Amino acid sequence: MPRRLRYSVAMSLDGFIADESGGYDWIPLNDDIDFGAYVAKIDAYIMGRHTYELVQSQPDTDFGWADKAKYVVSTTLDPAAVADDFTLVSEGVEDFVRNLKQRDGKDIWLFGGGVLFRSLLEAGLVDRVELGVIPVLLGGGIPLLPGLNGIAKLELHSVEDISGIVLMKYDVLPS
Repeated sequence: MPRRLRYSVAMSLDGFIADESGGYDWIPLNDDIDFGAYVAKIDAYIMGRHTYELVQSQPDTDFGWADKAKYVVSTTLDPAAVADDFTLVSEGVEDFVRNLKQRDGKDIWLFGGGVLFRSLLEAGLVDRVELGVIPVLLGGGIPLLPGLNGIAKLELHSVEDISGIVLMKYDVLPS
């Protein structure tokens, strides 16, 4: 069975994945969410430049990826500036992701970034959308999905309430 590309992200109730300055301090740490169990299903992370720069600015944060493959998609990053434990993907992104999904392994976490999510969704490469809806209204910020070209149909897989955070998982239907 091919690996799935899973877009898993926290979102405010009004549809933002970060505040206007790119911050996410409004997302509570919740011990009821078993992050370790989720990360155990993943063996690769892929993210865009903005998310990469954000996580690089927080070297003491454990994203659960110490022994996992990590890819950053960017046409503007200097390859010499990319951390040694990351692989830069600067061209042929759709083919790269398609090939990555065909390799043996666990699922791939599309980590943050609405723009990369949009482009991979439009290319038919996202298999599951997993939203942790945080009970907060930001009124503005970085949207979950900026400017989708067309309609993406989803099918509900599951819903779970964890201490007021609603975790919704949807499978992406073929277009």
